[in-house]
Amino acid sequence: MRRFSGAQIGVYVLLALMAIYLFAIAGIVWGLVTSGEVIGIVMGFALIVFPIVGVLFVMRDLRFVLQSNRLIDRMAEAGELPEDNLPRQKSGRPDRAAADAEFESWKDRVEANPGDWRNWVLLGLAYRASGDTPRARQALRRAIELERAA
Repeated sequence: MRRFSGAQIGVYVLLALMAIYLFAIAGIVWGLVTSGEVIGIVMGFALIVFPIVGVLFVMRDLRFVLQSNRLIDRMAEAGELPEDNLPRQKSGRPDRAAADAEFESWKDRVEANPGDWRNWVLLGLAYRASGDTPRARQALRRAIELERAA
């Protein structure tokens, strides 16, 4: 049985609350849209459109996380992930200086073979350990693209 992380549970709860919100305000929206007044129509559409845009962004992010986790799990099952032996801070996060020192080896692997999605996953994990989440996400997106193309 697969366990859900706290972040995944939070995302599912957020999506459920958004669905409840959309259902709960449906009557208000209908009343505003059918009022015939321009401001009522605009407000009615805004009450629906903004939450839907939010849900789409959350779903896009959830899809990215699921795809990234799938690649990481695939590498773990094949024994292709390195042992995580970085020293840890009290918070449990990797020591940034140690992660930065190890980072160059993962960067060199990508430069040597940029077409291998596994190298991009490892680079993404190295970026994350170094505290650079935006670059970690970019590297993992690249890994997803390469794995799809393979």
